[in-house]
Amino acid sequence: MHSFQSIFLAALILSFGLRLWLLLRQMRHVWLHRDAPPAAFAATIPLADHHKAADYTLAKARVGVLALAIEAGLLLFFTLGGGLQWLHDSLGAWLTAPLLAGTALLLGVALISGLVELPLNFYRQFRVEARFGFNRQRPAGFLVDTLKAALIGLVLGGPLILLVLWLMGIMGAAWWLWVWAVWMGFNLLVLAVYPTWIAPLFNQFTPLVDRALRERIEHLLARAGFRASGVYVMDGSRRSSHGNAYFTGLGRSKRIVFFDTLLAQLSAEQIEAVLAHELGHFKRRHIVKRIALMAVLSLALLALLAWLKQAPWFYAGLGVAEANDAVALALFFLVLPVFLFPLSPLMSLYSRKHEFEADAYAARLTHPGHLVSALVRLYRDNAATLTPDPLYSLFHDSHPKAVERIEKLESHEQLTAQPLRA
Repeated sequence: MHSFQSIFLAALILSFGLRLWLLLRQMRHVWLHRDAPPAAFAATIPLADHHKAADYTLAKARVGVLALAIEAGLLLFFTLGGGLQWLHDSLGAWLTAPLLAGTALLLGVALISGLVELPLNFYRQFRVEARFGFNRQRPAGFLVDTLKAALIGLVLGGPLILLVLWLMGIMGAAWWLWVWAVWMGFNLLVLAVYPTWIAPLFNQFTPLVDRALRERIEHLLARAGFRASGVYVMDGSRRSSHGNAYFTGLGRSKRIVFFDTLLAQLSAEQIEAVLAHELGHFKRRHIVKRIALMAVLSLALLALLAWLKQAPWFYAGLGVAEANDAVALALFFLVLPVFLFPLSPLMSLYSRKHEFEADAYAARLTHPGHLVSALVRLYRDNAATLTPDPLYSLFHDSHPKAVERIEKLESHEQLTAQPLRA
């Protein structure tokens, strides 16, 4: 067995074994704490809602076990199973232009992966989500959304892949710097155009018409020094009863979006507190920091790819005889998650730090009790588990555990909310 093949198999077993172990820990921990909510929520979360959250978490976890098996099988098919080599040879038989063949190869990998995962996504939506009363979408709408996403991926991804392969072929040893610049420019462009060009393809966005709420929000934005192109309501209820709020876009395209389900769930004070949390991400420059982090990580990974694509053992160890730029890209992005998963706690910790900072900002800009009551309502209505396994949470949760988050906010309760200057 090739030495790198042994390393890859060991990493695959470690990564998927760790993920499975964490998932089983999560299931066991949630089940053992199903009989009663944490003491901090005993007065606010009815036992029936706590049972529902536990059962919902367990149902999703069981699907997650199957998803892990499918993901591992698909990865082995493309690599040691010879699937990538087969796809390369099949496409090369009728596409003689290397750039077109390479683009088709990468799109083909994405298409096969999407088709394999489609039945499981369908099951999640129409069995798990429907069982717990969250699904509001019809199968036809689900398929239309899937086709739209695939078409957008083709329209945006096809030219990007073609450009990347072209740069890899003509820019010599420094190709990865050029590709990095293109990749960062592409991501910034998508962030800028997403609110006005992409998101409306899936949902309707209408200006907030509640005058009293709009005035409250505008006053909050003025206190925070935030300028947006508008405050919009999204018809999230078309697909799910889950509620959410976010702001999106860059520069003048920034807009604030509320799910219509969220507006139906929360009071005006709670909505204001949730928005203050989102504004906290803006004021603490979390988006800029994450873009900067993505830039550094993508630069490092492209430098690694530039080294690997020159190494014959990289291809041979992953079951591919053909060494070219498209194959190198496909292999790299297929196996990269296997090696990076053990580092997940670092990224999760970084994200949770940002959430605590945004909560602290909201607690200063509005009354912290309003955010506490909003979070409790959202935990209950979205059937979010209040008792995640600590190790599972360490790896997977981008938000702090509910008990920790509420305790932190309640520590601000004695402070009177003071307006902040921009």
